[in-house]
Amino acid sequence: MEKIVESINVSIKIVGCGGGGSNTINRCSEAGITGAQLAAVNTDAKHLLSVHAPKKILIGKRLTKGLGAGALPEVGEQAAHENEEEIREFLRGAHVVFITAGMGGGTGTGSAQYVARVAKEEGALTMGVVTMPFKSEGRIRMENAEAGLDRLRKFSDTTIVIYNDKLLELVPRLPINAAFKVADEILMQSIKGMTEIITKPGLVNLDYADLMTIMKGGGVAMIGIGESEEERDRIDYAINEALESPLLGEVDLTHARGALVRVVGGPDLTVSEAEKAAEIVGQKINPQARIIWGCSVEDDLDHTARVLLVITGVKSKSLLGKEIYTGPVKTSAEVDEVR
Repeated sequence: MEKIVESINVSIKIVGCGGGGSNTINRCSEAGITGAQLAAVNTDAKHLLSVHAPKKILIGKRLTKGLGAGALPEVGEQAAHENEEEIREFLRGAHVVFITAGMGGGTGTGSAQYVARVAKEEGALTMGVVTMPFKSEGRIRMENAEAGLDRLRKFSDTTIVIYNDKLLELVPRLPINAAFKVADEILMQSIKGMTEIITKPGLVNLDYADLMTIMKGGGVAMIGIGESEEERDRIDYAINEALESPLLGEVDLTHARGALVRVVGGPDLTVSEAEKAAEIVGQKINPQARIIWGCSVEDDLDHTARVLLVITGVKSKSLLGKEIYTGPVKTSAEVDEVR
């Protein structure tokens, strides 16, 4: 009861930056995420008008005249600066802020790190949830994405990275446009899962302090998603599918610093099943890693188990093109002062 009462008072805000981020906010709005406020931020007035979002912020009106950032991240950053007060007003009072964007373009790449900086200044636990471009989108877009991700990390407690090329391993026959929609869905499911593990009453709930334990200074994180309708051992199938998900890439789980496990199932889901999922994860990752887990029931998931797995502080051969440690990055003096 105490955790549920506490969760009611936790302010969670989700900001989608640029075209990709705004599309994710549109998907979040359609999905009806419990207990979070949503905002879409863009320089493209026409695209912003087309998305469903409770709050829309057109940035850089003087700079871009509502016509977009022209794939230039510096323009996206300047546009966010132009409307800093409106962004800050939306973020004020938030305990948790999710910032979602597609890295590589102008508005999302340039404004996401700016929004993250403002969120940190406002004292929020700040998490980026971003995609990296397809290789087919070209070298310049990838270089912009890598630079944007590096800057976003400096102002985020944890940054979840999803590689679009890895999506093709999940859905290899989909055309690119359809794959982008799959990316929106995965981003939405990730944000929804981490939000509702706190805000939505379930069999086992987490609170803000639990999330802070895993995500504060979590560095770069990767996700895995699994689902099973097996009559027997459905949790084993679902959690192993999540652990083997292409979205995790070549992550070295033995160096992970933390894990969040969310299990969702039908009315027949038991707490012991969710606990088993966490135990299986514990056997696969660094013994010193902290693991938090929760579970909830959705009536339309009869005999089905779904697992969302977030692994923080990982090592990855594919991340930024080389094997590096992706734990916490030292922040600027300005952010250190805020903290």
